[in-house]
Amino acid sequence: MTLMNPSRDCKGASTQACNRPGGSPLARSLAVAALIVLLHCPGHAQKEHREKAYCVAQPGYRYEFPRDHFSHSCFRTEWWYFTGNVATADGRRFGYQLTFFREAVDNPYPNPSRWRVDDLYLAHFAITDITGEEFFYTQRISRAGVGLAGADAAAERIWNGPWSAEVRGDAWTLNAVDGENLIQLALNSRKPPAIQGIDSISQKAEGEGNASHYYSLTRLDTSGEIWIAGERYQVSGWSWMDHEFSTSQLQPEQVGWDWVSLQMDDGTEWMLFDLRRKDGARDAHSAGSFIDERGRVTPLSVSDFEMTPLAEWMSPLTGASYPTRWRVRVPGSGLDVEITAAMPEQELITKETTGVTYWEGSIEAKGSRNGKPVQGRGYLEMTGYAGPLPSGLYSVTSDK
Repeated sequence: MTLMNPSRDCKGASTQACNRPGGSPLARSLAVAALIVLLHCPGHAQKEHREKAYCVAQPGYRYEFPRDHFSHSCFRTEWWYFTGNVATADGRRFGYQLTFFREAVDNPYPNPSRWRVDDLYLAHFAITDITGEEFFYTQRISRAGVGLAGADAAAERIWNGPWSAEVRGDAWTLNAVDGENLIQLALNSRKPPAIQGIDSISQKAEGEGNASHYYSLTRLDTSGEIWIAGERYQVSGWSWMDHEFSTSQLQPEQVGWDWVSLQMDDGTEWMLFDLRRKDGARDAHSAGSFIDERGRVTPLSVSDFEMTPLAEWMSPLTGASYPTRWRVRVPGSGLDVEITAAMPEQELITKETTGVTYWEGSIEAKGSRNGKPVQGRGYLEMTGYAGPLPSGLYSVTSDK
C-alpha cells in the first residue's frame, strides 16, 4: 500500500495552492481563515468597529433553486461538498472529493477596493485510487477579489482558482487539477434536492440558530475523466452533493461527528450523522434521512438509527485512531449493513485552510434490508479524533 505524500510547497497569499496534508466537510470550521485576517487588523480599528451581525438558520426557510445552489453571504459559513464513487469499464475503482468553503470575514475597514476581504474561500480536492491503493489530496485558499474565487448565481458557478463546479439546470460540471492529478466530471441529478432536517433546518445543538440550512443531491449520474499520477482513466458511477450554510452550529460539549452517505443498489440513499459528546455519549441532535427511489425524504432522529464501530485504523501521520468499519442499523426501516473503508489511508490534515484534521473517504456497504440482501457505496467523514475542533465551528454565542 502506498500513501502519496503531498509536497509542502505553498504558492502566493491570495491564490495559495498548498499540498500539505489538508481539509474537512460538515468540518468545515474555518477559524484559521478568519484568524488570518484578524491578525492583520490594527487594534484601534477593531475597537471602533461594530461586530457584523450574521443571519442564523431559522425554521420555515423556503428553498428556491437554482438560487440556493449559490452563495448566502448573510451567513458566516457555507460549503459545497461533492463526493463520488466511479470506475472504469474494466473495473478500476476510484473515489473523489471536491469541496468549496466560504467563510465570512468581519472586516473593519471601509475599503471600496475590489481586493477588500469580506469572504475567504477555501477548497479541498482528493482522489482515492482504490485499485492502485493510492490517496492524493491538496487544498487552496483565496480571497474573492477580482474573480479569484466565488459562488455566483449569475455565472452559475462555484470556483476557487482553476477548480470549479458549474451548474445548468440539473447538470453539473466539476473541474479540478493539481499537477498530474485531475478530475473532469459531468454530473446529472436523477432526483430533486433532498431537504435535510425538520422544517427546513438541520438542528445541531440546543439553542435558537444552532443549526444549518442543508440540502443534498443524493443521486448524481457521473461520467468523465480522472487522472492520477499522469495516468488518464475514463470513468462512470454516482456522486453526492451537500450544500450547507449557517452561522452557529456546535456547542462546547460536542467534540466531533461521524457522517455517512450511502447510495444503495436498490435506488435508495441514506444520510446519517452521529454527534459525539465529551462524555462519550451520542448527542441528542444526531440525525439523518432516508431517500426512497422517487426522491421522497424521511427524516431520522437519534433514536431511529445506530452506528457501532467495529474496527479502527491508526494514522501513521497523526496517531489518531479512526473507526474504518461500522455496523449501521435503522431498525424501523429494516436496514442492517456493515460499512467498510475502501482503503484505510484517507486522512486529511488542513493546517493551511480549515485547520481540521479529519478522515474522509470512500466506503462499501453490504448487508440486508427487510431480510433481503442489499449493497452500495458511499462516503464517510469523521472529525474530532485527532484533537479538538477549531473554535470557528462552534456557536458564536457559546461561553468557551
